Amino acid sequence: MAALITRLRTTGTRRCSGSAPLPWSAERRGLCSCVWFGGTGVGPDINLNAAHMGFGNSCWGDAKKLVKTLHDSTLNFKYSTLEKSTDYFNEANKLGQGGFATVYKGVLQDGREIAVKRLFFHNKQRAANFYNEVNMISSIEHKNLVRLLGCSCSGPESLLVYEFLPNKSLDCFIFDSSKGKELNWEKRFEIIIGTAEGLVFLHENTKTRIVHRDIKASNILLDSRFRAKIADFGLARSFQEDKSHISTAIAGTLGYMAPEYIAHGQLTEKADVFSFGVLLLEIVTGRQNNRSKASPYSVDSSLTIVWKHFQQLTVDELFDPNLMLHNYSNIDVKKEILRVVHVGLLCTQEIPSLRPSMSKAIEMLVMKEEHLPTPTNPPYIYETVELDDNHPNHASTATTSQSTFYPR
Repeated sequence: MAALITRLRTTGTRRCSGSAPLPWSAERRGLCSCVWFGGTGVGPDINLNAAHMGFGNSCWGDAKKLVKTLHDSTLNFKYSTLEKSTDYFNEANKLGQGGFATVYKGVLQDGREIAVKRLFFHNKQRAANFYNEVNMISSIEHKNLVRLLGCSCSGPESLLVYEFLPNKSLDCFIFDSSKGKELNWEKRFEIIIGTAEGLVFLHENTKTRIVHRDIKASNILLDSRFRAKIADFGLARSFQEDKSHISTAIAGTLGYMAPEYIAHGQLTEKADVFSFGVLLLEIVTGRQNNRSKASPYSVDSSLTIVWKHFQQLTVDELFDPNLMLHNYSNIDVKKEILRVVHVGLLCTQEIPSLRPSMSKAIEMLVMKEEHLPTPTNPPYIYETVELDDNHPNHASTATTSQSTFYPR
């Protein structure tokens, strides 16, 4: 059954240049007051106004708990300490930049290397994302999730502090014809499994199920040994075991968002499974699914192209040349790559119930003798998606009107 989207507006994230934090003001301090803790730090001059932010009593209670946690633990960094560690946010220390934050490398006085995420709040949603990220990731720990070391809420802007990962993010390699040579197939497969294990932990091994909502190559960070760590939990959402889904405002990155989530705003773990499937295809092909400013699910999207080649049994024509398969004499390597593509297409099926869980996806990837079902078609949007590059939040805004997901 086709899912009709009427006057749908979604916000996607992208890398952009020229973004800069606006000067802090009393008005902006009030706007972001759910995570702004006043001039000298956590203490008498705490300024938390949940009502102003539109938060209910539950979130207000959570915000107060977060303040106490920061006050009582080493999570609370002084703004001046982080400012000095980055050489006052020197451009030479910039690691990356997105729609709502810039990340810098810092070195603390004890020699520890850190990554400092400098957020700019253009509206209250960005402030809510800061609160959400601290609250979400500070309560979980896994080898394939980036580790939050703390944050600063006492300076002119809010900062998050993460472990420093020297190889930056996966997109820096697989979408770069030169650097891509550093990731042979063995490394890429390890990154795939590491990412999958991180998602299994979020979906199945925490007290509450967590959906990341923004799985993509730029949010998969790599340590010195190219081990994968999932980053950026600003959009993550959690819900209880007895809930089949949650309804939420649509947010994420075009080309990675599941069709049922775009159409209805109903979020389940299968939305992350869809994004993971897109990521698998990108890792194998070196092609970015949302590089087109038309529809990321259009006839020329990477997802659609892979699907057509899969039907024609010519997927190997799309393999990234940087995989350097000529260095492998074992035919099993090619079979393994084809299996990854097959699993990627199973994860990106239009009907969410047909997609495997993340634990099942790992099983499919590593149990090489297990028979794989034939995938059904991925989603296809007939009408193109228009991007507004002049959006004030420095993010791509997608608008679709009377667009339909058509089965093929």
